[in-house]
Amino acid sequence: MRGWKTLPVLLVLLFTASTSFAAGFRIPEAGAKAMGMGVAFTAQADEPAAIYYNPAGLTQLKGQNVMLGLTYVHNDGAEFTGETPLTAGAPVSETQKTLNHYIPNAYYTRTTNDGNIAYGVGIFSPFGLGQEYNDKNFSVFRNQITKIELLTVVVNPTISFKINEMLSVGGGIDYMWGRAKLEQTPVASGVGNLYNFELKGDGDAWGYNFGLLLKPTENFRIAANYRSPFNLRIKNEDATISNLNPAYGTGLLGQVPSSTLASTIVKMPATFALGAAYTIGQLTVEADADWTFWHSFDSLPITFQKNAIPTLPNVVNEKKWKDVCAVRVGAEYRVTDPLALRVGFVYDPTPIPGSTLGPELPDATRMDYMVGAGYKIGPVTIDGAFMYIDKFDRTVSNIRAEGLNPIGEKGTWKGNAWLASLDVGYHF
Repeated sequence: MRGWKTLPVLLVLLFTASTSFAAGFRIPEAGAKAMGMGVAFTAQADEPAAIYYNPAGLTQLKGQNVMLGLTYVHNDGAEFTGETPLTAGAPVSETQKTLNHYIPNAYYTRTTNDGNIAYGVGIFSPFGLGQEYNDKNFSVFRNQITKIELLTVVVNPTISFKINEMLSVGGGIDYMWGRAKLEQTPVASGVGNLYNFELKGDGDAWGYNFGLLLKPTENFRIAANYRSPFNLRIKNEDATISNLNPAYGTGLLGQVPSSTLASTIVKMPATFALGAAYTIGQLTVEADADWTFWHSFDSLPITFQKNAIPTLPNVVNEKKWKDVCAVRVGAEYRVTDPLALRVGFVYDPTPIPGSTLGPELPDATRMDYMVGAGYKIGPVTIDGAFMYIDKFDRTVSNIRAEGLNPIGEKGTWKGNAWLASLDVGYHF
């Protein structure tokens, strides 16, 4: 987008140059403490990352707090075995590139001396996607996708109020900046590759969030947190055509496509979490139900500024994703005052129906296993976590025509990933 916003661009340059995905392309890992407990954190929300997980929890903090963190994602390239529209019915095997990503977070909070009002700002990446195939001219998926990236950064100023000893509420405004990139190589039967296509650009969107925290007893907490959807509009960005097939010079393929401008919209879902936490001595356990309303991601349209021609058409890219609810459970055991150990588990169903699953995100239902630890050294808190994503194998059969372009696949996807996170906080 021309006239890009300075602050988010600087944040991207400071913190990260790559993207990631988790649970569709949602990234709920916005803090190492929460990640170590399976992201079952809505009712605890007792650190600066409460800005993301439940802003009502900020009133539990004291004084001023700063926290910086980074999550490393190692995504083993998904392996596909089966057929695509380009294999003429022959079974093949192709593996995506193994990718490494970095997801940042940063938080500042301040609570008034009476503890009744808390406010702050958070910076995090709630959605992201990164997939790439090894050869854009020979991949069996090249007519659908050879590379896709989506990076988002959200700046979230937040305020929280302690209504009484039992109830706190909080909310905030979310400004999102996003950058997207898509590459593919259209193919024509009897001709071969037509050209290499690349679309890249950036845009922004606004949203909001709110939460509440209820403490019926000293040891029991119930909470809810809602984050609104985002419609990231990428308008009139560069659509580059290169490596044209020589057949265009003969006139056999009609009008020659040329670099132009294109627009798209990425509809990111609202989320809603309900959680309950209970503390028994040094042990705290929590269970959350975490909904992601993926029905908003019904398509990924690409519209060209110039009139579409047969070999460079506008596309709809139907998705028709479904709403899903992840079940999250976690526990923290405080071994000593400075040392805490954590464990978590998640059952996370995929939102992608078999009818529209494609090589841009061959997602599957997964089970996530987490461990973590935290340690306090005076005013400094260090939290670390490790997460293993065990995806189910996914078999689909959805080869179909979208306009003049045959898409889909018939076969099985396999793949896993792991994450490691580290946060450092300072209280003053």
